Amino acid sequence: MNLKKYLVMGLVGLTAVTLLSTSVFAEGNSEEETVEETVEETAEVDERETTYLELSKEPILSIPEEFPRQFMYESLVNIDYPEDGVKGIFFTGGTAASERLHELTDLLNSTALNSMVIDVKDDDGTIVMDLDSDHEYVQEFTRGYVNAEELMHHLEENNIYPIARIVIFKDSRLAKARPDLSFTDDNGEVWSNRAGASFVNPYEREVWEHNVEVAKQAAALGFRDIQFDYVRFPEGFASMDEQLNYSRGDYGESGSDNVQQRVDAVTDFIAYAREELKPYGVDLSVDIFGFSALVPEEPNIGQSFPRISENVDVISSMIYPSHWGPWNLGIAKPDLEPYNLVYNYMEVENEVLAALGDDAPTTRPWLQDFTASYLGAGNYMTYGDHEVSEQIRALHDHGVKEYLLWNSRSNYSEGATFDFDD
Repeated sequence: MNLKKYLVMGLVGLTAVTLLSTSVFAEGNSEEETVEETVEETAEVDERETTYLELSKEPILSIPEEFPRQFMYESLVNIDYPEDGVKGIFFTGGTAASERLHELTDLLNSTALNSMVIDVKDDDGTIVMDLDSDHEYVQEFTRGYVNAEELMHHLEENNIYPIARIVIFKDSRLAKARPDLSFTDDNGEVWSNRAGASFVNPYEREVWEHNVEVAKQAAALGFRDIQFDYVRFPEGFASMDEQLNYSRGDYGESGSDNVQQRVDAVTDFIAYAREELKPYGVDLSVDIFGFSALVPEEPNIGQSFPRISENVDVISSMIYPSHWGPWNLGIAKPDLEPYNLVYNYMEVENEVLAALGDDAPTTRPWLQDFTASYLGAGNYMTYGDHEVSEQIRALHDHGVKEYLLWNSRSNYSEGATFDFDD
């Protein structure tokens, strides 16, 4: 039975019993005796001190912080959180549906790696596995590359911790199907970036609901961690926010400037998702630009590192050395110094998280396991076992035990040192 329906029925039943008990006369009393007793009781009441009922503004039906286990949804499989912390690799849907799944399972079974981040909704808005949902767009955008039940049972058998990657606002499928939920030019064409990708509008509540429905169904499958990626506006949005056509929903009347409206919309979506996911007993994690930890608010994309961190269980900063410009974090060519880049970054992030106190989430950064040849000669080097190990060692030297490795083709440096506590 639906939890809210269960609670409402309980309240109605309680009210009915209360009304009934106050309207029945004492058995055996005559009408005259009853009237006399009522007069005497009224006199006694008049002598008592008047008391007042205090009105609470809190909702009668709200989801508690600690959700009772008996009311949580049962998932398809149950996989425990790794005792030594999450040490994971990224999987595309195509990889999860191929023989590479078994090859990389062997890698996890033979090393300190223990977790897989698997696409459920990918970068163009495709849902790669069948979900038990009657939501219109979930059904329309589903392509059943992956047999979800087989995958989850495989992970359970191998004790691999499953993390569902759900790309949120980068979503060409939904943008093209519903231009009114996206950003359009004066000709009514949906805006796309240089790579041809379109985004949907973070101000739109319907976009929130679509993505949270995907998250709920992933949780029902047994994914223990729901990881949101691209929880942001398009890069460089501040330079086009007044040129494109789009709704600002309730935020347009807030009186805040454009930057603050973007930050509020992104943060509010994450808080909404966390509340909706409570009955599923999962962790909520968010991927975020590492640069966001260096500034109070990232003005283009609407990410505030502290505000997002307050609303998630895990924060996963993308701190790939290749993604930093010259002299960022005091390093002339960051891709050439993987240890120093990660070490210097963690100095900053740890300070930001420490300021949050008990509200601070677990940190689980994304590390680089790919070669950034696009940076040009002299600005990059080939990444392999040593370079991956150096990044993990830098985290270890800051007391950080959790991390995720990114390679878009799921080709990982199998000889790296994945745990410096061994």
